Amino acid sequence: MIDHLFRTHSGKMVSVLTRIFGFSNLEIIQDAVQDAFLKANLKWQEQLPEHPEAWLTQVAKNRVLDIFKKLQTERKHLPELKNGVDTIAISELFLEDEIEDAQLRMIFAACHPQLDQKDRIAFALKTISGFSSKEIASALLTKEGTIRKRVFRARNNIQKLHIDFKIPQGKELPKRIESVLEVLYLIFNEGFHSNKKDVLIQKDMCGEAMRLCKSLLKNKHTQTPMTYALFALMCFHAARLDAKTNTSNEILDLKSQDRNKWSFPLIQLGNAMMNKAVETNEYSSYHYEAAIAAEHIKAPSFELTDWDKILHWYNSLYSIAPSPSILLNMAVVCIEQKNYVKANYYFEQLAPEELEQRSYLYYGTKSKYYEETGKTKQAIIYIDLALKKVRNLLEREYLLKKKQQLLNQ
Repeated sequence: MIDHLFRTHSGKMVSVLTRIFGFSNLEIIQDAVQDAFLKANLKWQEQLPEHPEAWLTQVAKNRVLDIFKKLQTERKHLPELKNGVDTIAISELFLEDEIEDAQLRMIFAACHPQLDQKDRIAFALKTISGFSSKEIASALLTKEGTIRKRVFRARNNIQKLHIDFKIPQGKELPKRIESVLEVLYLIFNEGFHSNKKDVLIQKDMCGEAMRLCKSLLKNKHTQTPMTYALFALMCFHAARLDAKTNTSNEILDLKSQDRNKWSFPLIQLGNAMMNKAVETNEYSSYHYEAAIAAEHIKAPSFELTDWDKILHWYNSLYSIAPSPSILLNMAVVCIEQKNYVKANYYFEQLAPEELEQRSYLYYGTKSKYYEETGKTKQAIIYIDLALKKVRNLLEREYLLKKKQQLLNQ
């Protein structure tokens, strides 16, 4: 109960309290929110309050005020609450609409393009989403101390650069929203295809990215075609999460997945979001990625997948956002089409190291290419190269099964 509330509610409290007390007091605010949850953990063992979120908010707010009084900085830090829009009463800032507004402001501050990308991700997960440093370190395959440094650096740079706690307007908005969406996309991808050693999927990461993206769609200034496209992409991918592994926690590739386990409500929501995304002619990389995901979703079976259309969308995506992973995916599509000459054309444009920690995907795909072209010995050589590079234990087991199938041929 407490863990769930912390994940869903701490970001709200931190955002609202930062709006009141400013970024200069962010560390104090986060400590106060943490204290509120520790207090709740003890208090609620006796009896659960009627409105847990309201209880937590009040405790956190009071804790911040107590700390400021102890530091004898009340005059310096507390806002003067008189009259007018700019001096709205503290209690009114905890109304639902004001909480959403505060969270949007925090998202734009956390994802500011002047901050380092890695710092942005760590700061967003910590401040907006309530992830602990340990959880973020585990998700991003780095040390807890490194995450604390990134969060500290982001917080300092926000103050140093005088980044405003507001939703940008006018010409500034498109640039800023691109940075926000990039961070949400990276958070979702970490959940959908985890870099962790023993876990393939982190649903809480996917869910948090979707929650934050959905909050952007509630505000008329951030309801952009790109935002709708990213949310559609997330819906299409999330719809398949429960089918990615079987009851033994073994990976199931797209061909082996039970399509009856795909979430129809999420697919419907994705389609509705995609319809909104294409109301204008503004097409982003998220549009093309969502179009690719939609083709997989539409296919009644793996065998009936429209690979021509998928390759078309990959070409469109590559034309605006070229990357090694797109070239590899185009090679995969050509293998499915049995167009091995064209698949090899894409392989020749690729160097495995360009895929960094995902280089095993190159070797695994090249193994499939050799298997399909009747060169079993080369296929085994490349599956062994993939096994040397893979870090995730579930993916390693998947590749070992592929190798055994090759040895049995």
